[in-house]
Amino acid sequence: MKAHWIKVFIAALFEVFWVVGLKHADDFWTWSGTVLSIIISFYGMVMAGRKLPVGTVYAVFVGLGTAGTVISEIIFFGEPFKISKILLILLLLAGVIGLKLVTKDTVQEGADS
Repeated sequence: MKAHWIKVFIAALFEVFWVVGLKHADDFWTWSGTVLSIIISFYGMVMAGRKLPVGTVYAVFVGLGTAGTVISEIIFFGEPFKISKILLILLLLAGVIGLKLVTKDTVQEGADS
């Protein structure tokens, strides 16, 4: 099970890359990296969703991606730091973690067929 959740976390990391890339890409190489990040991100999410509950996978993927994007914009691109943003991100992450904790990890039958 842990390997499938690692796929979700890696997919969320690449989601941050492509979302930031959509805003900041301005040449062939940055657009290429953005497209590659989209492919890796969605591939990881789809592969994890084959073995884990899809709703939980999607919620964790989007929650972590949103948090990572907001934090990276603040750290790397000069977005204004607001305590309200950070508190809301923490609330979002608490919800994602809570959802993960209450979801039973079961391998879905027939997922490999």
